Amino acid sequence: MNSKDVQLLSRRLDREFLPCVRRPGRYIGGEVNQIKKDLSKCDVKVAICFPDVYEIAMSHTGLAIIYEVANRIAGVAAERVFCPWTDAEQVLRDKDIPLFTLESKAAVGDFDIVAFSLNNELCYTNMLTMLDLAGLALRSSDRAEDDPLVIAGGQVSNSCEPIAEFVDMFVLGHGEEATVKLLDLFRQQRNSKTSKKDFLLEAAKRFNFVYVPSLYTFEYEGDTIAAFKAGRSDLPTRFENAVVDDLDSSAVPLKPIVPFVKAIHERISIEIMRGCPGRCRFCQAGFCRRPIRYRSVDRVLEIAKQNYLATGFDTVSLLSLSTADYPDLEELVTRLQEYFQPHHVGISLPSLKVKQQLRLLPKMLTSVRKSGLTIAVEAAGEKLRKVINKPISDIDLFAGVRAAYQAGFQRLKLYFMVGLPGETQEDIARIAELSHTLARLRKDVDGKVAQINVAVSWLVPKPHTPFGWLGQKDREYFENAKDLILRQKRKLNARFLQFKFHNIENSILESAIARGDRRMADVIETAWRNGAKFDLWGECFDYSIWTEAFAEHGAAADTAAQRSFAADEILPWQHLGGPEKDYLLKHFTNAIEAADQ
Repeated sequence: MNSKDVQLLSRRLDREFLPCVRRPGRYIGGEVNQIKKDLSKCDVKVAICFPDVYEIAMSHTGLAIIYEVANRIAGVAAERVFCPWTDAEQVLRDKDIPLFTLESKAAVGDFDIVAFSLNNELCYTNMLTMLDLAGLALRSSDRAEDDPLVIAGGQVSNSCEPIAEFVDMFVLGHGEEATVKLLDLFRQQRNSKTSKKDFLLEAAKRFNFVYVPSLYTFEYEGDTIAAFKAGRSDLPTRFENAVVDDLDSSAVPLKPIVPFVKAIHERISIEIMRGCPGRCRFCQAGFCRRPIRYRSVDRVLEIAKQNYLATGFDTVSLLSLSTADYPDLEELVTRLQEYFQPHHVGISLPSLKVKQQLRLLPKMLTSVRKSGLTIAVEAAGEKLRKVINKPISDIDLFAGVRAAYQAGFQRLKLYFMVGLPGETQEDIARIAELSHTLARLRKDVDGKVAQINVAVSWLVPKPHTPFGWLGQKDREYFENAKDLILRQKRKLNARFLQFKFHNIENSILESAIARGDRRMADVIETAWRNGAKFDLWGECFDYSIWTEAFAEHGAAADTAAQRSFAADEILPWQHLGGPEKDYLLKHFTNAIEAADQ
């Protein structure tokens, strides 16, 4: 693993690239609080990649944390790389300009490590685009010794077999401490003139949060996995998520970068807790990001103050999987309000659960933005909520929403999910009926009907969840559900309800890929070579490309999405962290029993 000279591209970009793209602000770097080191004086150079556009990437908290962690290490330079939009990609290809970093405008292919943060299966084709634009072979087996080490982390690392052929190493779990350990080992191994292969082997033996796919093989019997084997007897066959035990002492950006182009979330984002006390049976993060840890009120306040002074953002957003479960929420909001209200800075509380705490919440939110309140109800009936292990009573739901109106909230945004086990046509129709009832509750407060935006998604059975064994409902089921909800809205004459439905084909593809095994790589690469890119973006997503790619490899996306797994079957993800299989099966059994009652 020898360091290479890094090609700097600033002059070419100024002359040949930036004048030719529609939104050059995405690619110029140089923002307030950017960290730029002299690459010639750094012995480890890391390109931190996010497979989406600048506006999305700059709102990703995990990416900002890894950027901060890596750059705190002396001699390590970490620079950002985001996926060029379609116009910029074409310019790079036409002019033979390699993919570059924002900070130094350096060629990504000359870095020591190319590290991806992956959080959704529909970003995989963008990862391949970025590897290709960097001049790297897509498959790890085709890359040379002096090519960068390709690492991936993020939520999908816990179900990474579909892209295992493209990545040298996956980091499971939280990256703050894992990043430091891996960079230290990388530096040690390089100083010892170790090969890339030997470094990967040493990392796999030393860290239980590291998964190196090339060291493992699968045996198949038809669609099922017959065996998962390590290539050596001294390698583990079960991996664990890296865990940060103390959030107060963990790294966090105190001077976040202020974007040049408006990001989707321009605010001070602070994670106040990690993990979730609930166990919603569809939620991969809830099962994989344990245990529960809290950041102290004093530390959150300190982070918020320093972030504000460094950015001037006018909103503080308190992040977690379940903010209402933070034990000192009332004290935290009160103290934030005391400091920030004179500065006209608001507090944002996403991820609120509807439970008794929500009844009390509006009483303490005098400084919270009151334009709208978001509530993830998920299921319109109490029985289905028990099936998904989110036992919210209608009484608590109504009381919480009424209290929110009394506190000044004018609109609601509700999230529902369709395709749950035990679901009936009445359950689906009740989505419109419940939304209608919640909107009219405002009349009891000020005589008006609330405007409610209702987002409806389709259940994607996720790995490491109790629903991971289930097959997804078919396309016709979801299309009928959408029609039923809209018919019920018209029947109620509920013009104040605005429904937005997730793209059904996106959900089918996500389900098909998420639970796939290593053979899925062939489909992904074929789809990419046939033009798939930005699959999360409606203007770019072309489902026909994917159906043809599946067909070329003797498969079908719908069939893969609807596949159910047997209880005794080897799952493509069961070695990749997450809870033990027996624990999830118990949850699965309880869900089916609740659905049958």
